[in-house]
Amino acid sequence: MFERLTDRIQGAIRGLRGQGKITEGNIQEGLRSVRLALLEADVHVSVVRDFLEGVKTRALGEEVLQSLSPDQHFIKILYDELQRVLGEGSARLKFPDMPPGILMLVGLQGSGKTTTAGKLARHFLADGHPCLLVPADVYRPAARQQLETVGKAVGAQVFQPEPGDGPVAICKKAVAEAKRKGSHRVIIDTAGRLNIDEVLMEELAQIVRAVAPHESLYVADAMAGQSAMATVKAFHEKVDLTGVILSKADGDARGGAILSVKAVTGLPVKFVGVGEKYDALEAFYPDRMASRILGMGDVLSLIEKAQSTVDAKEAEEMARRLKRAEFTLEDFRSQLRQMRKMGPLEQVLGMIPGLGAMRGVDPSQIDERRLKRVEAILDSMTAYEREHHQVINGSRRKRIALGAGVAVSEVNQVLKQYLTMRKMMLQFKKTGLKGMRRMLGGVGR
Repeated sequence: MFERLTDRIQGAIRGLRGQGKITEGNIQEGLRSVRLALLEADVHVSVVRDFLEGVKTRALGEEVLQSLSPDQHFIKILYDELQRVLGEGSARLKFPDMPPGILMLVGLQGSGKTTTAGKLARHFLADGHPCLLVPADVYRPAARQQLETVGKAVGAQVFQPEPGDGPVAICKKAVAEAKRKGSHRVIIDTAGRLNIDEVLMEELAQIVRAVAPHESLYVADAMAGQSAMATVKAFHEKVDLTGVILSKADGDARGGAILSVKAVTGLPVKFVGVGEKYDALEAFYPDRMASRILGMGDVLSLIEKAQSTVDAKEAEEMARRLKRAEFTLEDFRSQLRQMRKMGPLEQVLGMIPGLGAMRGVDPSQIDERRLKRVEAILDSMTAYEREHHQVINGSRRKRIALGAGVAVSEVNQVLKQYLTMRKMMLQFKKTGLKGMRRMLGGVGR
């Protein structure tokens, strides 16, 4: 997400480096560059105008703090204004203390409602809340079967409607069953249409009157950009939405929908879908998103992602080994597996502050297939070889390559990468963070 926008903004920031202070003259070119980047990102023109006016007013109306250089101060202003546009504060889901909490998903056909229902169910289950998925789409062929497949994949129950029941009857009976069985969350997957029509809107209004959902969320395809905003408004007028979930945001390099939703519709973004897997759903935090847009990473989300996937005992053992100046091929394989568990590597690396600005490092160019080949090479080694890399001679390399189905040159390359990483780990132990920074400064040269 935000690839082009981040590059343009960082270019505008670089233009202020070396300047004594911020003036109308030296920020004019930077603001023009940011304006073009926002328009290219398909951000609504009114949002662009409001954002740039806010940045310019603050940049020229504030004294530059003594502790900050002009470019650093400009970053702070951009960050604050982006937060304002995205919606200050995080918008959490609101459910009553007494379950079940009822959540209804609405949107056009193909926006990803059913998959999002599964992602939400997984999210709630991880927090200890039993879920009931409700198939309220009686029109699309195999819609119920698809939801059953999703429910099975995430471990959530799926309500079984009686033959002939319409959407309203299904929802009322599902809520009654959730109360009987003690389900904490009811997720209603409603029917979508290829476009807005009165029949669909009236059906949704009837469901709202029948079960009074606590959250009514519109699932918007992030790649639809500005065109999604008018649809959100139309649904909001009929259903009284409480928020938006942006699906398929990982496929949107522009990011215009994320930047436009709050300002154009007045509705908060509550979740962002960042991949096809059921764990690829992130709670939306404006401050973290603003940080990502500016290329500053997102450490908090990275930590949360790591905490949910990394084995604590394994991490403790790794820390002990590093203290003893040990880093074997077994550790290398373990680290690779843990990182792959956290999701697509491009997303993980994009959360690391400053990585995108390092010369020669482009997270979008990471080849996941290449990582699988590296893991296959490590798996082809014996446990002894992974613990004692020095024994891997020419004949062993041929055997490892044959077992992994790769050329010997690829085995050599993996071993070279491992030795470089091992050197960095040992260097970090000796010199600490400053020494690591000096080493990273040479990446890509």
